Amino acid sequence: MTTHLEPKLPDAGLAGSYINGAWHWPERRLVVENPSRRAAICEVGRGTSTEVDLAVAAARAALPAWRSLAASERGKLLTKLGRRLEENAEEVARVLAAESGNAIKTQSRGEAMGAAGVLKYYGGVAVEQKGETLPLGPGLLSFSTREPHGVVGSIIPWNSPLQLGAVKISMALATGNCLVLKPAEDAPLAILKLAELADGLFPPGVFNVVTGLGEEAGAALASHPGIDKVSFTGSSEVGKLIGKATADRIAKLTLELGGKSPTIVFPDAIADGRLDSTAQQVANAMRFARQGQSCTAGSRLFVHKDIWDELMPKVAEKSAALKVGDALDPDVDMGAVVNAERYGEIRAYVAEAEAEGATFLIGETPTEDPAGFCPNPTIITGVDNNWRIAREEVFGPVMVAIPFETEEEVIAMANDTHYGLAAFLFTHDVSRITRLTRAIDAGWVQVNQGGGQIPGMSYGGTKQSGMGSEYSIEGALEAYTYRKCVTINIEGGA
Repeated sequence: MTTHLEPKLPDAGLAGSYINGAWHWPERRLVVENPSRRAAICEVGRGTSTEVDLAVAAARAALPAWRSLAASERGKLLTKLGRRLEENAEEVARVLAAESGNAIKTQSRGEAMGAAGVLKYYGGVAVEQKGETLPLGPGLLSFSTREPHGVVGSIIPWNSPLQLGAVKISMALATGNCLVLKPAEDAPLAILKLAELADGLFPPGVFNVVTGLGEEAGAALASHPGIDKVSFTGSSEVGKLIGKATADRIAKLTLELGGKSPTIVFPDAIADGRLDSTAQQVANAMRFARQGQSCTAGSRLFVHKDIWDELMPKVAEKSAALKVGDALDPDVDMGAVVNAERYGEIRAYVAEAEAEGATFLIGETPTEDPAGFCPNPTIITGVDNNWRIAREEVFGPVMVAIPFETEEEVIAMANDTHYGLAAFLFTHDVSRITRLTRAIDAGWVQVNQGGGQIPGMSYGGTKQSGMGSEYSIEGALEAYTYRKCVTINIEGGA
């Protein structure tokens, strides 16, 4: 028996796939579980290539009319969906907390409102799908336009499904593409609630959702000959498989993959009474309140040796203050990791580091068989940048803290990784900010803050953290359209 209000799930008839403006149940089902309670929530459809074929066919049929619709009209529909989500944000947030384990207090409410903001942002900037005129000389009118690729297949993960779903929906539809969206099997319910809100809004076939397993529905979507572009957010390992699947037909591809992001703190960052605020931002950068389940998490903390003894206890204090528990509990700050497999991998990483002599500033190796998949915030010291826990993406609430002495040393350690997604720099020396933001290999660098993405910024990674950028109109135009150049001899001469 629980003491927290249960979320309102999608109606029984609406928990299948959403294809061609209607709800569709595949032959088989998947069980979605609440990771905070290790209990089943409901069943959803286990779509396969059959559902993917239906959704792609519907999208291709809808494409000519949708791409011809004025960009301002497409934008109005996205804005309307954003408003509908805003009006139902609490209901959707409760569903999101139940399925993802992200706490309603600190994460799921914010994600619901953030997703609404993304939809409204793209609704407003859809009209910026502009080309250029080219001065080729008298009698020649030459111009370029931005054309949609066609049908987009998007695959999203479970750690921030509503926000990432809103990004994929917005970028594809605002630019005149039709979409088949495949949510993660562990957390498809908030996306189905969003489809419920979108029902009847877009023309049939423009927006489709197929639920199912990655190796079935996801693989079928990535390799489908009717998909012109694939946009994937998830692990680097799966990203490589999707890259291979799209290469055979030269399909366009956007990948937002993993990270092992450095957080670098210099002595001046805590001067003049800034110790408390810097410590809080360092903890925020680690994404502890999301159980560390973020590809941008600043999981490698490099602290200058001169402030180690002053800063680290304060970071530990801020991190340990988070209340861990049921994601639907209104007093909980940090919920559960998404499933048993993820929990077991986190446990294995920490246990290995402990066996090799690492020291716990806070936290411990997670218990073997918990009532809910809720590990505590953990900060590990006594390791160096070559340890496995410092090199591989744990994707859990585990920060590795390492001291440094010089800029050259910390730049080398920060870049000694095959990832290049995010970085966090704490200093108020403008010259140092200029040097380090230029020197660090990362697609997104934050200085003196540890916040999240904001609509309008271009967000994406380098190295094995992916290709392409999202969250901005520039990213949408680069990734979801191509330039068409038209040259007309307006005088009709030879």
